[in-house]
Parts: sequence; C-alpha cells; structure tokens
Amino acid sequence: MRKPYIAANWKMNLDADAIDEFCAELSEFLLDFDAVRVGVFPPSLYLPQVVRALAGTGAVVGAQSCRPEASGAFTGEIAARMVADVGAKATLIGHSERRQIFGETDADVVARRDAALAEGLDVILCVGETLEEREAGRTNEVVIGQLEAALADLTPDVVRERVTLAYEPVWAIGTGKTATPDQAQEVHASIRARLAEGLGGEVASATIIQYGGSVKPDNVSELMACPDVDGALVGGASLQLESFVALLRGGQPGA
Repeated sequence: MRKPYIAANWKMNLDADAIDEFCAELSEFLLDFDAVRVGVFPPSLYLPQVVRALAGTGAVVGAQSCRPEASGAFTGEIAARMVADVGAKATLIGHSERRQIFGETDADVVARRDAALAEGLDVILCVGETLEEREAGRTNEVVIGQLEAALADLTPDVVRERVTLAYEPVWAIGTGKTATPDQAQEVHASIRARLAEGLGGEVASATIIQYGGSVKPDNVSELMACPDVDGALVGGASLQLESFVALLRGGQPGA
C-alpha cells in the first residue's frame, strides 16, 4: 500500500517569524502523527531555517526548484548542490508556474532532474495541462507527453525509489477551481498506466502520484479516496498550520 504524501509548497510566501511558529507547531503535531508522509518546500532563502526546525520529525524539506549547473553566473538562482549542502532532501521540478511564468521547457525539466538526482535529492516531477488544452481535448496528450519527457532515460529503480509525480492542472492552481475526483482519477490512472507500460507494473504500483490544484481541507478526503490519488501538492492551504494539519488528517487512509 502506498503511503500518502502531502507536501506544502509555500511558493513566495511567509517570513522568518511565521516559519518558526509554523515549524514549531508542526513538529509537535508530528510527534504523534505518521499516517501521512509530510513535505515542506519553502522559499530557498528559508531552506536552512526549515531544515533545522523540522530535523528529526521525518518531514521532507525541499526546494521549489534548482539550476542544473553546479555554479556560475546565474543571478538569483540556486544549484542542486546548494540545496543538498544545507541539508534539504528534495526539490520540485517542472512546477506549472516555472513552466508558465519562467518558460521552463521539458529539456529544462530533465536537466534540473538530473542535477537533483546526482546530488542525492529526491524529486517531485510536476505535469499538467492548461485550460485551453483541456477544452481542446488534449489533456492526456499533454500530460503523458510531459511525463515521458520528465522520466526519459531513468531506470525503474530510480523512479520507484527517488521520484514522486504530481498532476497539477494549470487551470486549477490558485484559481479556487479543483478537478473533480473523477477528473483527477482519470488522469492519475492514465499516468499510472503509462508507468506500467514503460517501466513495469512494480514501478507503477509503487510510485506516488500527488494531485495539486486548489486542494483544501474540505476536498482532500474525497480526492484521496480515488484509487490512484496518493497525496497532494498544496499551495495556499498549506500557509496556515491549522489548515495544513487539517489536510494531513483528511489525507490519511480511511479519513
């Protein structure tokens, strides 16, 4: 059985004081809660702070992106080796905002993926379609195309042990719109079927596929009840501890 994985993507939000308070309360909560794997992905400036604050809790702390180069003239960026150097264990790759706002391509996703894996970081690889692509009936084409590019040349063992996938329909991110459970399940099932076809049934059965797109405490249980939805990549609802804890409780098996 796949253990649910719910990750907080704070994007460009919170400050040092708010993060200290959040992490202190989350650490206390996690003392008696291990039904869900927890991830926290803060702005890169606060990575060392969150790594220290959540040490020993079992929570995964990661970056929201990384450059593939180890160093160089890339003002404002952070290298995968820097993420690992401060003690973080993972990074998001290919988030829709990176693709849509910063123009990251499938080739950029692969380069960042390779750098992260080489530095010992686990990755959450994000895929998802725009509203225009969905309305044109191209959801499966777009999502599976992004998936195949993101996983190209990876061995089954690496995917099974180091890679989490996140389906995040672009039209549902930060809009208040959420894919219905049936819509989410349909895409997740398609992703898992493609994994089985390309990498084998064992990998497909073991791989966590998160849903991301306006996940909230009042819809997480319904989404997580879908057989192929194994967790959530959460934005706005992860910024307040009370809301995030409600998500974790709602996302546990049988909730």
